[in-house]
Amino acid sequence: MVYPEHISMDDYRYELSQERIAEYPVEERDHSKLLLMKHDGISEDSFYNIHHHLPEGSLMVFNNTRVIRARLVFQKETGARIEVFCLEPVLPTHEINSAFESPSPVSWKCLIGNAKKWKLGRLSMPLSPDGQGNHLYAERAGEVDGAFLVKFSWESPGSSFAEIIEAAGKVPLPPYIEREADDEDVNRYQTIYAAHNGSVAAPTAGLHFTKGVMQKLAARTIDFANVILHVSAGTFKPVSHKDIRNHEMHAEQIIISRELLQALLHKKGRPVIAVGTTSVRTLESLYWYGVILETDPTAELSIGQWLPYRENMRDLSTTEALNNVLNYMDRNGVNEISGVTRVIIVPGYRFRIVDILITNFHMPKSTLLLLVAAFAGDGWKDAYHFALEKEFRFLSYGDSCLFFRKDQNL
Repeated sequence: MVYPEHISMDDYRYELSQERIAEYPVEERDHSKLLLMKHDGISEDSFYNIHHHLPEGSLMVFNNTRVIRARLVFQKETGARIEVFCLEPVLPTHEINSAFESPSPVSWKCLIGNAKKWKLGRLSMPLSPDGQGNHLYAERAGEVDGAFLVKFSWESPGSSFAEIIEAAGKVPLPPYIEREADDEDVNRYQTIYAAHNGSVAAPTAGLHFTKGVMQKLAARTIDFANVILHVSAGTFKPVSHKDIRNHEMHAEQIIISRELLQALLHKKGRPVIAVGTTSVRTLESLYWYGVILETDPTAELSIGQWLPYRENMRDLSTTEALNNVLNYMDRNGVNEISGVTRVIIVPGYRFRIVDILITNFHMPKSTLLLLVAAFAGDGWKDAYHFALEKEFRFLSYGDSCLFFRKDQNL
């Protein structure tokens, strides 16, 4: 294994006070600030002008996952409040899209708030305001991977888990937003193009987009494509080790379509713009899957944390790697493939697909900040200093950045 050069997380810290973290979104999505970092320096604009700063004819890739109402708050007869946070499905399937279509019962890996007050027994929650009719029930069913296994059941046999959680759950705002979710968050903590249930956190770079912004991008002959990465709670997992080599990266489910592959193969040198770090990780994982298929044509889509850094990995062209994935689809008669990625992108990583990154400002000493540093180089420090000086708003509901890859001159 050839790890990147020693990376100390102390080099990826900056002072972020709670008052700089956006508790609420701006009133209009596209009126957030936009920090621009190009080779000729750092500047500021508004997000609704982003089309002026992107090359004509580019390919823009969105993550069109949809945030689920993953927070379920139960009240015991004793009055104790038990919060159950759904992480990922276990039974009857691990596959997220199928899990949401499942009828009662289902089992999910969950976090439990106030778990010491709920060790036995079944919790219930009415699914209508008057408390009559259908109820959602929860039972503890053991532990799995450092979390709890919770069995959910409900009385309406024709209802899927997607319908139940939509009726019963609350918007899962990030832990650094120190307030309860309200009615506004139902729409604002969701991208306008969200389509596939599965995330417990929003791909927040996409929260700035409006129909008007999309129309202006299309007018510059920028094409659109989609990936799916269902964002897990692991995205908020802090790096607790000083040396990044000791950090265990979380796994997230990804889905790749034939349409995306064809768009990438036909881009003919056009820049690829990734909307958000989740899109970056998915696109780069796609390349490495193509590399795996070069020597194992039947391999499933599963990208390990340090796979890109292995000494024995082939150095294929992007076209070769993508064609390997397309050939896999052809051989198996499918138009999409799903799997998992744990890939970690840190300084020293060589990007294979993504040329331009749209993202928000990320937590100090986080894997997301490491990805930005890998993409933008040491200039990320100047960008973040500029943002703090100019009173940009940080994290999920905050302002946005536009970074051009450090080794590209677009």
